[in-house]
Amino acid sequence: MSSVPKPLPAHDLRSGNAYRVAIVGAATLKGKEVAEVLNDRNFPSLDVKLLDDDESLGQLETMGDEVSFIQSVRAEQFDKVDFTFFASDPQCTRKNWKLARKAGSAIVDLSFALEDEPEAVVRSPWIERQLAQMMLPELQPGPVVVAHPVATVLALLTARAQRTGQISRVVTTVFEPASEHGQKGMDELHEQTVNLLSFQELPKNVFDTQIAFNMVGRYGEKSQPTLESVEQRILKHYRHIAAKDAPQPSLLLLQAPIFHGHSLAVYLEMEKPVALGDLSQALAGDHVTITRSAEESPSNVNAAGQGDVLVSVNRDANHENGVWLWVATDNLRIAALTAVECAETIAATRPRGQIQ
Repeated sequence: MSSVPKPLPAHDLRSGNAYRVAIVGAATLKGKEVAEVLNDRNFPSLDVKLLDDDESLGQLETMGDEVSFIQSVRAEQFDKVDFTFFASDPQCTRKNWKLARKAGSAIVDLSFALEDEPEAVVRSPWIERQLAQMMLPELQPGPVVVAHPVATVLALLTARAQRTGQISRVVTTVFEPASEHGQKGMDELHEQTVNLLSFQELPKNVFDTQIAFNMVGRYGEKSQPTLESVEQRILKHYRHIAAKDAPQPSLLLLQAPIFHGHSLAVYLEMEKPVALGDLSQALAGDHVTITRSAEESPSNVNAAGQGDVLVSVNRDANHENGVWLWVATDNLRIAALTAVECAETIAATRPRGQIQ
């Protein structure tokens, strides 16, 4: 797989080109996170258009120090837009991405709607830098699909763990938060929790099953996407971004009664015993923080709002070659960081303004 050079620092980008940006799905959890990361990283934008569907039209959203109105998604909104982030639902992305591309915009897809398009590429700049991959610049790159956050985390941890020795097996249990289903998923978990405590009927429009105070391995029949399909997406994205010799993980995805943040229990079976200190040192670095105290232990609460992956390392009680990683990440933050870093790497080779 080809990759990209390390993105230029924000000040270097600003000294050259400046770009027009659109966020489709600006009122979604992912859309808001993308807007925040664009501001935090000083992405060189002249203008950021906030676009969404009829439910949020006219809604005010903060973009840096400015307040903008959310506008409807129309073909003319993409005129002279250099980068379009699709943080919308998959149906909206499929309906509108070709309009943005026709207008000359580079496409960054956080909805996964375009992952099977022939010209699309699944990307994670974190992994590309870890593997020292290089990519030839393209004036009209195909759609970039942001790698699933869990795939990025697993690929990063396994690549670094391999520095200490050969990995025989990787087994992972992933605990899915309600925020992966957007604001509606968060609202349904909240409403189910309140209704259970007040002995009222549970809303099940999103999950089609009880998730409050419950752990499930399958949603109801009416819920989409299914947990099984998300499992397959994580594994597919992992294969796209990980090194060719990376171990292929066994993975189980469970819906947890939590609002936000992925948690992962990762079992690494090494061919030979590895000192925990050596493994911790290999895992630590950019984007990974090794925690040692109880107060800093990986959790959904500690990971919220952080761009780093929080990891604790423990020996398996029965197998001297076995190591457990307890991992917590902010799913929305990692997705948004990946999306913006993808745009930065494209910006490093893209002339200012629209390409026809």
